[in-house]
Amino acid sequence: MATDTPKEANTYPLLPLRGLLVFPSMVLHFDVGREKSIRALERAVVANNLIVLSSQEDGQVDDPSVDDLYEVGTLAKVKQMMKLPNSTIRVLVEGVARVRIVEYTRIEDWFEVEVDMPEQPVSDHNDPHVQALIRSVLQQFEQYSKLSKKVDQETYASVVDIDNPDRFADAVAAHLPLKVREKQDLLEEFEVVPRLERLLQILSDEREILELERNIHQRVRKQMERTQKEYYLREQMKAIQRELGEREGRSGEVEELREEMAGKPLPESVRERLERELERLERIPQASAEGTVARTYIEWLLALPWLEQAKTRLDLRRAERILNDEHYGLEKVKERILEFLAVQKLANRVTGPIICLAGPPGVGKTSLARSIATSLGRPFVRASLGGVRDEAEIRGHRRTYIGALPGRVLQGLKTAGVRNPVFLLDEIDKMASDFRGDPGSALLEVLDPEQNATFSDHYIEIPFDLSNVLFITTANNIYEIPAPLRDRMEVIQLSGYTELEKLNIAKRHLLPRQKEKHALKRDQLKIPDSVILELIRYYTREAGVRQLERLLASVCRKVARKIATDEQTKMNITAALLKEFLGPHIFHFGEIDLVDEAGVVNGLAWTEAGGDLLNVEVSAVPGNGKMVITGQLGEVMKESAQTALSYVRSRVHDLGIPPDFYERVDLHVHVPEGAIPKDGPSAGITMATAIASALTGRKVRHDVAMTGEITLRGRVLAIGGLREKAMAAHRANIRMLIHPEANVKDLRDIPDVVKEDIEFRAVKHMDDVLELALVDGPPFGVNETLFASPDMPGLLHDSSYQGGGAHQ
Repeated sequence: MATDTPKEANTYPLLPLRGLLVFPSMVLHFDVGREKSIRALERAVVANNLIVLSSQEDGQVDDPSVDDLYEVGTLAKVKQMMKLPNSTIRVLVEGVARVRIVEYTRIEDWFEVEVDMPEQPVSDHNDPHVQALIRSVLQQFEQYSKLSKKVDQETYASVVDIDNPDRFADAVAAHLPLKVREKQDLLEEFEVVPRLERLLQILSDEREILELERNIHQRVRKQMERTQKEYYLREQMKAIQRELGEREGRSGEVEELREEMAGKPLPESVRERLERELERLERIPQASAEGTVARTYIEWLLALPWLEQAKTRLDLRRAERILNDEHYGLEKVKERILEFLAVQKLANRVTGPIICLAGPPGVGKTSLARSIATSLGRPFVRASLGGVRDEAEIRGHRRTYIGALPGRVLQGLKTAGVRNPVFLLDEIDKMASDFRGDPGSALLEVLDPEQNATFSDHYIEIPFDLSNVLFITTANNIYEIPAPLRDRMEVIQLSGYTELEKLNIAKRHLLPRQKEKHALKRDQLKIPDSVILELIRYYTREAGVRQLERLLASVCRKVARKIATDEQTKMNITAALLKEFLGPHIFHFGEIDLVDEAGVVNGLAWTEAGGDLLNVEVSAVPGNGKMVITGQLGEVMKESAQTALSYVRSRVHDLGIPPDFYERVDLHVHVPEGAIPKDGPSAGITMATAIASALTGRKVRHDVAMTGEITLRGRVLAIGGLREKAMAAHRANIRMLIHPEANVKDLRDIPDVVKEDIEFRAVKHMDDVLELALVDGPPFGVNETLFASPDMPGLLHDSSYQGGGAHQ
């Protein structure tokens, strides 16, 4: 213990320290500003210049209490005091000894404490254990001083010269940048050996931390040096290129792309990807082919509308006006579209079910989709899927392939320039699949509102949000669309037009458009309604109006030629002039089978092009019971012919036909236009009527058409496409249409003009069909011309024949 330590007194003033701690033998100066601290300091100076220094646990407390001070402090001697202009006192103190506070004898004006100064064990510096600890601490402190900038070599040298282990340990602890709590732990350790061991551990930990910091700083410095070097070289290259008046090379390309990226709104993930790709592009040599691939990818990322949106106009009155102006008829279809838009307006977002416009060619599916886009004020994009058989056409190719590109979906969005266009996927039923993939399956994600918010294209490799796109699809035959894909769409069926609708479409849309295309003024060409009607009846037979527009274009071309050669200044097209331009009539409207014949029946078929008339002919000749079926018929239609024959055999007594006719007569069932494949069960009652007519000799009404599936018991089952078939019957001037009773519900979809011209008769049994279709005449009986043939002698007088009964 120092000689100046008073032994007769153990009560001293106490000075609380904030953020400081004084070790014995440590000389330190600090400023004192608190009133209680100043009084304690003055009290110490008046007495014997001794004062207890104790650190606060929380340095933020301005007026500490007894509980805020540590129990162990340092008895110090005040060496010097100096008053400062700001009413504070700068004091220089020297630590004397460790003390333990026993009791606070005064706490009002200043702190005064009674302390206990335990006798500190005398440490033998010759003890090998102490010497080993001192050497280890000194070695660690030396390494620490080399790594740390807070301890200089002079400090280290002053510590080396200390022989006393106590003073050595306190000197080392005083020069370490430790927290007050850690220094307090060392101060509270009165024995030197544990204190040295604790110091050794602290120095070892600090040295490891400093080494890690140094390694980190070295790596950062190297990186900064490399970055600065690259930046300096780039700036030099730019300066050289500017001096040469050029902007070439990789750096020029990258700079242009960076400028474009800076001016485009992009999601953060896309911007980060672009930064990486631009850095990669900079490192690629100028002559490398990989640079072109990388630049193309970057340009695609910049070209896609990641955040750009078109403003949507959900004005239902305007939408209705546009649909009515651009499309005549299709009332139910337009009503459904307006309902769809009304729901989107109430929901305040144009998404929802995927619309599929299904119908024959030329009825306006594509133009309807374009009208929807116009009414919404959004860009229109069309992608034709006809013949697409590669999944990469939808999802894109991976960048590993030469010439890789994104799929048609993202290509369309790039063309639109916004992420919420009206996107038409045309001819979705014409897709195919093979070993290269199934594009229909790839479209499942595109057309699913629950999945397309994170659509992944193989080329872009960044999820793209398609949830704002209004997808519309078109198809001729929805049954050609894969079932999972069809399930994601709401089908709106479009059927063919009536003659009156075609006439109005030609007058309002087709003819004015063709006049404009062929530079004909309004008064230079006039076509009366009667001539347009003749054009529709005798030169076209289609569900849509595409062929009609082509014929009108042909008329306009011929008129334009005559006007251009100064033969005429204006023309009024007559029926005779129409024949001169287009030749003789192609179709014979109203003249189909003007004569009733036996074995010839008008059937009705539904195709992708709409409804069509399907004649069924049956010829019965002497033979040995064979039945020949021709006309490119499918398996289902052949089975219908067999079913029809079995029905007729089951009714031989009612029809008046010999029971063994099937052993004596050959039947030939033929459906004309044999080059066209035909299939389906709806011609069953047509074939049964034709067979019954051929065998009995009863003629079939030429103005009657029929459709329906037949069973072995003669029941007539429901069919599909009644509206399209009714339109075909109306075009062919049919006066009566026989249909299954189960299809009565479909009559509401048939236009009123068709219902006025055609008598619709619903039947449940084949007997009703025969009664309506066969002309009035004698009761059912045998075809005498057939069965009186010389090749079949005596058949009419066969005693076993009991036919000839009246039809019930």
